[in-house]
Amino acid sequence: MRAALALARRGEGRTCPNPAVGCVIVRNGCLMGRGWTRPGGRPHAETVALNDAGGTAAGATAYVTLEPCSHHGKTPPCADALISAGISRVVVAITDPDDRVSGQGIERLKAAGITVTTGVLGDEVASFYAAYIRHRLTGLPLVTIKLATSLDGRIALADGTSQWITSAVSRARVHLMRSRTDAIMTSAATVLADNPTLNCRLPGVEGCQPLRVVVSTGLALDPSGNLRQSLDQGPVLHLHSDDLAPTDGIEQIRVAAAGNGKPDLSAVMRALGESGITSVMVEAGGRFAASLIREGLVQRLVWMRSAMLIGHDGLPAIADLGLEKLAEGHDFKRVALYPSGPDTVEVLERL
Repeated sequence: MRAALALARRGEGRTCPNPAVGCVIVRNGCLMGRGWTRPGGRPHAETVALNDAGGTAAGATAYVTLEPCSHHGKTPPCADALISAGISRVVVAITDPDDRVSGQGIERLKAAGITVTTGVLGDEVASFYAAYIRHRLTGLPLVTIKLATSLDGRIALADGTSQWITSAVSRARVHLMRSRTDAIMTSAATVLADNPTLNCRLPGVEGCQPLRVVVSTGLALDPSGNLRQSLDQGPVLHLHSDDLAPTDGIEQIRVAAAGNGKPDLSAVMRALGESGITSVMVEAGGRFAASLIREGLVQRLVWMRSAMLIGHDGLPAIADLGLEKLAEGHDFKRVALYPSGPDTVEVLERL
């Protein structure tokens, strides 16, 4: 199952709205075939692995990270493909929360006389599928805020200078994170201040480009800006709450406005979920990050800290949250802590 999970990770960030699945086919202790979900979500991992195994799949065991599908979509059910290939046993890490599957794939395999084992590496695999599970259960993407700060939580000097607070190793890690998420989100303020590109420029994975999402009231993207100039490297989606003239090459979706006239951030997440986006990484300033946290829309923080001190006059990573009591604080738990060159990376999940 660990081998299947490693294969699934190869598709991470490239398969939405479908999950990235890994499949390994073993007979008599020997590897017969392997596969993972291909870019765009098809073909599915089981189909790829069965094609790799050929006739040797008969009588073999298939290890699959997610319950094989049982419904007819754009491809036939993977459960039927396993049955037709003569697989004798299927080991599944977790069941699929999608209403179209949700145990039906397992039941179909059992009805065909195939032995099914579930729950192998269940917790580890469920963690990998956290975004997919959230999307299928709520219709909303899992939102991660990426923060790159000084030791005292500052993202820039008072004048906005921020290059570079964290190391080249950490910046490369961010590009890898971008390649593994469905969408990168930023705000109009960050577009104006930093002119970001928000694509993946890590050698070897340049082809794994996320959807880049800009949230604004009515900002027209500068034709000479990096986002407009890099449309050949990945798509851009503009979510806005005011009238906006069409922009060549950029999809626009108007969302409801909040009381302050700015886009309703809950509506923003619903729009992304309806578009099939399962995971969002936010790269923006402290005010936008605080707005998302106040609305309860953030499930995960990835906090990269250098050993630099900037001081109170630097720009904070998280702006005012409007708290009046400590009991109103937003609680997270640490799930990982590791070095990144000279920096430290802390991963936290909302309680």
